[in-house]
Amino acid sequence: MNAFSFAPATREQARARIGLQGPAGCGKTKTALRIAEGLAQGGQIGLIDTERRSALTYAIVPGKPHLGGHEFGHMPMNSYDPRNLIKAVHEAELARLEVLIVDSWSHFWTGRGGLLEIVNQSGGTFSDWKKGNPIEQDMLDALLNFSGHLIVTMRTKTHYAIDTTGPKQKITKVGTKVVQREGTEYELGLIIDMVEGTGTVTKTRYEPLEGLTIHHPGEELGQQVLEQLGQGIDPVAAIVDAATADLTLDAALQLSADAARRNVRQANILHPTGGQPTTVDALLRERLGDVVTGLLADESMTYERAIEMHRRAEAGGWIAVERMVEEDGGLVMFTLGDLIKARGTELRPAPPKAPQDSTPNSSGATPTQGQQQSGGEAVTAPQSRKIFATLAELGLDNSDRERRLRAISLIVGRQVPTQNDLTFGEAAVVIETLDSFEGENAPDHFREHLNTLLEAVKQPSHA
Repeated sequence: MNAFSFAPATREQARARIGLQGPAGCGKTKTALRIAEGLAQGGQIGLIDTERRSALTYAIVPGKPHLGGHEFGHMPMNSYDPRNLIKAVHEAELARLEVLIVDSWSHFWTGRGGLLEIVNQSGGTFSDWKKGNPIEQDMLDALLNFSGHLIVTMRTKTHYAIDTTGPKQKITKVGTKVVQREGTEYELGLIIDMVEGTGTVTKTRYEPLEGLTIHHPGEELGQQVLEQLGQGIDPVAAIVDAATADLTLDAALQLSADAARRNVRQANILHPTGGQPTTVDALLRERLGDVVTGLLADESMTYERAIEMHRRAEAGGWIAVERMVEEDGGLVMFTLGDLIKARGTELRPAPPKAPQDSTPNSSGATPTQGQQQSGGEAVTAPQSRKIFATLAELGLDNSDRERRLRAISLIVGRQVPTQNDLTFGEAAVVIETLDSFEGENAPDHFREHLNTLLEAVKQPSHA
């Protein structure tokens, strides 16, 4: 066989080489462990700790799973001779680690026994690097030839420029410098700058990650790197498979968010049951419609739950998702918002009737037993804010507490001493009533409606 022949190359043969750089306390160790979990795919993770065993802060606590933590092999190191790191990498090979973390790599440059100290002990001159350079190269070879994925952390220092040309000294921040030999970062395939838990990709060989900024980067970023290497699970296939399973509403919404994050919503696929050409986005909308209509048809559905679902649909931006529904022997297109509102209207409880022997109180409403009669969960903070805002739009100054409570009492049909006394269902009735007044003359129509309600409770009752 020709020793210089070419063999077919595939990206699956590559391994991740990631550098996390930033000042002390920016979250490099925690981030490295989280990314490692995404890369390991269940395999073993090992961490070389040069930071006085600080990585143990993120380890699991036996018998206390509620405290969380990460599973990893831990190797503390107090002397930072690069040759010790070479031996540690050899042990990682023997242990068949899937991911090796060096936290931090900077110590093998400037720490006790590190490369700078080795050179300085020889005199520190340019010629003395003849001894240091081969040691550094052996260290690089060991790291970069490691059979698993590699993550190294590196400290940075802020550099300033001092301008003395003017009457006063002017100090300007000119950037940061990595505590490692200059140019070392070019040996790595992905560099992430960490600042207070937020990572920004500043150098990458993976085009989809260019310029990416992530708050608390972790397992998902590791999986994205695997995808770029051709080693991860096909994200489109994974989402389609998950979409065919039984889904809760939260699971359906999370699946849609995952597809958007992975930028695969417009990916072309074959429908998993019908086989016709479609897209991931169309399939996820269909499955969301299945889940929502199933929940609406369930006998356990209540008016309060329908109101809450409508609120989630508005906040989540899926209220306008379309759904074909059979009606009068044909198929009619509705939005999920329409379907939720229609079901809520069916379930809307009748307003409580005033006792026949009662008399109007000072608010103009008939007193009842408050929430004991109307029942249900308490009004939520978003509902209260909505009521305040809509009443203001209808010309009712919220600083006039007495008038506001009188209007609310008339709408729900009982005296409401405070807005917090409302139930969830009553608040929903108030919101629906207030929202029904639209247009330029809405405040006038609202006042007319209140006057009508007031006249109704003033009318003498008949047996």
